[in-house]
Amino acid sequence: MNQVNTFIQQLDTCPLGTTGWVQFETLCTNILKFLFIPPLNEPTRQARTYSGVNRMDAIFPNRNITASNDPECKNWHHLFIELTARMILFEFKNYDLTEIGHEEVNQTRNYLTEPMGKLAIMICSKIPNDSAHRQRNTIYSTQEKKVILFITKEHLKEMLAMKDRGEQPSDLIVDLIEKFYIQHE
Repeated sequence: MNQVNTFIQQLDTCPLGTTGWVQFETLCTNILKFLFIPPLNEPTRQARTYSGVNRMDAIFPNRNITASNDPECKNWHHLFIELTARMILFEFKNYDLTEIGHEEVNQTRNYLTEPMGKLAIMICSKIPNDSAHRQRNTIYSTQEKKVILFITKEHLKEMLAMKDRGEQPSDLIVDLIEKFYIQHE
């Protein structure tokens, strides 16, 4: 069994809710590393602000700040220019019965400080509710113009399949951001 199939099987069998949150976070981080390193750099996991008040799940440095002809780098360079995405923030939501709502989106928004940039990606075990979608629209509509992207386990599986086919998994991220821009109101 190849690495892609192993990851897909692990996603399918990862327990939902609090019993599987550590497993989900570790698995998703390993998948992201497989998909995006390089061109992104090794993540910092469970990063805390100086006061310890905020704890971010995983931050992948994006050092693709200069133009490059490398196909692996072009999307990350584009996101750096468009959203000042200097560090790519990933938050993992392995919810079972609880809805992924506006509070989770607000929490993620608060992590997007100026040095981080204006892109955060929430990897969710299920589709966030309507209030989460409305809240991310509100956040983008403010002067901050922060983009919070929702990626499901199905999106992760598609990116793994893309990598397996020799395609760029980051194309899906750019596609989802463009879809968000089109649907935003």
